[in-house]
Amino acid sequence: MFLQTRFPEGQFDQLKPDKILETLDKLQHRIEERFPGSGLNKVSLELEDVAKANIQLLLRLSRPIWEVRIFTFLTISLLIGLAVWMVAMAVRYIPAGESGLVELLQGVESAINEIILLSLAIFFLASLENRLKRRAALSSLHRLRSIAHIIDMHQLTKDPAYLLAGVPPTPSSPARQLSHKQLSRYLDYCTELLAITSKLAALHAQDFQDSEVLKTVNEVEMLAHALADKIWQKIMLLDKVQPVGRKVSRE
Repeated sequence: MFLQTRFPEGQFDQLKPDKILETLDKLQHRIEERFPGSGLNKVSLELEDVAKANIQLLLRLSRPIWEVRIFTFLTISLLIGLAVWMVAMAVRYIPAGESGLVELLQGVESAINEIILLSLAIFFLASLENRLKRRAALSSLHRLRSIAHIIDMHQLTKDPAYLLAGVPPTPSSPARQLSHKQLSRYLDYCTELLAITSKLAALHAQDFQDSEVLKTVNEVEMLAHALADKIWQKIMLLDKVQPVGRKVSRE
């Protein structure tokens, strides 16, 4: 076709699920080695499980659901056959003369209504496979959105401003036990987890082109980037803070 453009094939034109899993596994071990038993480590473990389940789901979404396609084909064929049979029977029994013409016009009007209903039924059946895939993809993306918020919750109390303020804690203040360098690594791990969450969301739009899914993928990516930007502001502030022996929270 005139508008089709053939791009050269390359090694870096698609996200590779196995590489994402490999990166996430290394990150999980880094978090576990530096912050064993922490809440962030538990989140990374859960994200790894979710990533494996998501990739298995995306493999299924990239393939035809033959059961649904066969059912759709048989049902549409039955509906069309039934409609043709009804029209044939109506034409066959229309009487001749003026009364037959009136009945023919009434039959045409009724046939138009039936065609509209038949078209709606065919459209519903033809889009059934896509809607099933869309529902599964949106459910997977919702899980990734929730994990992004959970990652953000784990960094809320990791405030480098505490190192500058020197305000004495209150009875309700969170326990602050991380050193300056540990806090920097903790926040950096949060940004990496958010980046991987964003890439897992992007996988949903790589082989499944659905407008609703693409919209949700963009929302999850924008959420992950916004949360990461907020954390990077803390990291930049940490770079300007001289370690003074204070410690900040650890989970």
